[in-house]
Amino acid sequence: MTLLELLKLMRKHLKLVIALPIVCAIAMGLVSFLFMPNTYTASTSMYVLVQSDSGSASTMSTDLSASQMITNDVANLITSDRVTRDTATALQMNSLNDYDIAVQSETTTRVLTLSVTGQDVQSTAIIANELAKNVSTVAQEVMNVQSVNVIDEAITPESPSGPNRMMYTAVAFLAGLFLAVAIVVLMDVLNTKVRGAEDVEELLGVPVIGRIPAMKEGK
Repeated sequence: MTLLELLKLMRKHLKLVIALPIVCAIAMGLVSFLFMPNTYTASTSMYVLVQSDSGSASTMSTDLSASQMITNDVANLITSDRVTRDTATALQMNSLNDYDIAVQSETTTRVLTLSVTGQDVQSTAIIANELAKNVSTVAQEVMNVQSVNVIDEAITPESPSGPNRMMYTAVAFLAGLFLAVAIVVLMDVLNTKVRGAEDVEELLGVPVIGRIPAMKEGK
């Protein structure tokens, strides 16, 4: 099937091609607003101060590779069971399972960005700040870290960070469009009715040399 033939099919079934994507988009929009609660993200940034070999605090590491490895270790430590459990205990919570904890670390710096995402707008900032506090304590105990200093404390988010309802709606619209095209093509493939001289030529492989005009009733 050529592109021109496909366009002709879509034009023939234009109502379906237009209606199905719109229905899918509206349905996804309703689902996202009715069944997908808002989520909020609070972030805090920290600086990992590494202990030098001489035992003094150093703000500029002489071994960037080793320093970065320690920073990555601290990033992993934030999501460890010990840190999350201590944080939940300090906040009188059973666990942090209802929250998504993400840590980002730049390759050439010792700055960590900790983000906490959840449905409770107030708790996200509180949990992020408590995690930063606890990871500093644990890192000093188990690693060669002088301290983990907070650069920017997490603040209560003013607007939701998710879900991305516009993206979901757009994806549903495109999915509906592809589905409509697939249905149109399938209908054409399954329709074996001879609709004109072109179909006869295609089926028999011989040219049509004559046609009988359609007769109107009463003539």
